Amino acid sequence: MDYKEYRQKYFTDPAPEPRFAFRGTRGAAVYYGKYQAALTYFTQVFGPPGYVEGEFTHGWLLGDTWLTVFPAKDGAPSNVEVLLYLENPGEVDRLHAALIAAGGQGDAPIDTLMYAPVRIGIVTDPFGGVFTLVAEK
Repeated sequence: MDYKEYRQKYFTDPAPEPRFAFRGTRGAAVYYGKYQAALTYFTQVFGPPGYVEGEFTHGWLLGDTWLTVFPAKDGAPSNVEVLLYLENPGEVDRLHAALIAAGGQGDAPIDTLMYAPVRIGIVTDPFGGVFTLVAEK
């Protein structure tokens, strides 16, 4: 189906009025039972954290938002998905490859429709967190 047909099928018309004046999302916090291993994984992918507060708060600035990693009980994370919106489809492929090379798992990125024509790749980190990488085409 083309994008026009997709919009007619899935989007409401007229669009509902927003109830709040959002500017965006400024961060995601993920709690890991295997905290030190998670720090090693994210440092391998994103480089050293741009924010360190004490021993248990590490954050990476990703565009205009922060990914912050905290320690948690064993078994965490549970039922977590972080959506990362990238600049272009090539960046989806590059980040997907880096997350896989560092130990994540996932199928190759694909082109599809998701609110708009996009490139999407989904990676599960070694600890069970899911990262959905998206860029408009």
